[in-house]
Amino acid sequence: MMSKKQKTIQNEVSLSGVGLHTGNEVKMTFKPAPENHGFAFRRVDLTGSPTIEAKAEYVVNTQRGTNLEKNGVLIQTSEHVLAAAVGLDIDNLMIEINASEPPIMDGSSKFFVKALEKAGIKTLDADIEEYIVKEIISHKDEITGSEIILMPSDEYQVTTMVDFGTKILGTQNATLDRISDFKEEIADARTFSFLHEIEMLLENDLIKGGDLNNAIVYVDKELSDTTMQKLKKAFKKEDIKVKSNGILDNLNLHWANEAARHKLLDVIGDLALTGTRIRGKIIANKPGHLVNTQFAKKLAKVIKLEKRNNIPQIDLNVPPLMDIHQIMDILPHRPPFLFVDRIIELSDKHVIGMKNVTMNEGFFTGHFPGKEVMPGVLIVEAMAQVSGILGFKTMNKTPEEGSIYYFVGADNLRFKRPAVPGDKLILESTVLTDKNGIWKFDCVASVEEELVAKATILCADRPK
Repeated sequence: MMSKKQKTIQNEVSLSGVGLHTGNEVKMTFKPAPENHGFAFRRVDLTGSPTIEAKAEYVVNTQRGTNLEKNGVLIQTSEHVLAAAVGLDIDNLMIEINASEPPIMDGSSKFFVKALEKAGIKTLDADIEEYIVKEIISHKDEITGSEIILMPSDEYQVTTMVDFGTKILGTQNATLDRISDFKEEIADARTFSFLHEIEMLLENDLIKGGDLNNAIVYVDKELSDTTMQKLKKAFKKEDIKVKSNGILDNLNLHWANEAARHKLLDVIGDLALTGTRIRGKIIANKPGHLVNTQFAKKLAKVIKLEKRNNIPQIDLNVPPLMDIHQIMDILPHRPPFLFVDRIIELSDKHVIGMKNVTMNEGFFTGHFPGKEVMPGVLIVEAMAQVSGILGFKTMNKTPEEGSIYYFVGADNLRFKRPAVPGDKLILESTVLTDKNGIWKFDCVASVEEELVAKATILCADRPK
């Protein structure tokens, strides 16, 4: 399978509107962002224009939207904007805003999608980092009964099941089988509320930016004269009526299940806070921002842990792609400083090799007598050597053709357990970047699926 590339937008683009709860005019600008940047908000109305990354760890509350806070700086109702970016297959975006909340627009992601499409989509050099779901992950809120389940699937899919226990809304379902269908099937789904919630918001002087064009209001109780007058004033309408389908007038549903589709939109926006693309199927029963973000936090931790212990699972009984002689045809190293015995997997982007750690190694004479441990620097050297093989493969070169890979640096180096005589040291390297002849590799060394060491290794492709 060919790797997919990260995307951002081609040009910056702005749009304006009012904040739902503050009623203030808001300007928001989408700006291109570099590879591996992810999504972030920048408050340009505050001193120093502080940035808040769109991460689950910054969720502080989910009252009337998903609200983020970092170092005292707040972003409210982030979900509709993030859903638009995910729905257009965008990975990196800087969102500048001169208030705490994005403009509500019509209560959907429609206008954000239009703006991002107007800016144009740009493909970057870096590969997409995708979390491939291998086993079921779930989270349930025992108080509300809301539950989210994530299971393996060939692509990102979402199903929402909505049941608020009211006759007027009933039970609704919505499904998105392909993220490429987001624009047509989900983006236009508007936010909704019940009349009793609207009354509470009005009493607390909220939804100042609300009108009947950015929220579907389901009338779940009798509409009193007092409430009618408040609604007329809040929505600047001379007359307000209840339509036959049980919603306030001046608005037509796009779909009969628009509420379930909007809940699906919210799920996509909230799960964007994991910071990683997901290849799996989400089933959300009675989703809401609280359970969505609780699950996002749980999933982010699972992804982080798997990244930390990203150990390849291989079958050592399979004949190798390269034996020691083929390896020496590529690498300039020779015993006693050759630390790769075979290559098991090799593509343009990754390599898996193996080093048999035997008692015959010369370094065990002094490291350490009676407690033999392979020196950490040599484990790093072994990871660098398999990275060199990957570099030659990617460039389709051999050392005889006039270049050689020099090990020039290692970042984020960590050792987790020793490698000792009798171990089969598995060495995996993946290309991260290649700029100006400097290659960056993500490397992992393991023994029997247990992490030994990991590092980001830099090599330079230079003439002999």
